Amino acid sequence: MVVVSDTSPISNLAVVGQLELLRKLFSRIIIPQAVFDELQKSPVTIEFGNWIEVAEATNIRLVATLRSELDLGESQAIALAIERRADWLLIR
Repeated sequence: MVVVSDTSPISNLAVVGQLELLRKLFSRIIIPQAVFDELQKSPVTIEFGNWIEVAEATNIRLVATLRSELDLGESQAIALAIERRADWLLIR
């Protein structure tokens, strides 16, 4: 199963100490670089295990189009989910 996540699901669960729920539900999650960068700025320390993979969205045109309405992390997450044919996209 392919799962791509935006920043909010990861950071919100980390804030309440429940990030482990994502690992239990999905043994592996893919996040785009912009999401990784946003999570690095989080006030909560997030330990990235080997179950979170950072990958680049390659459809730059789609990311640019989505950026007219969304932030960079959301745009890259949607593009990455489409590129990887994700079963799930975790976004808020």
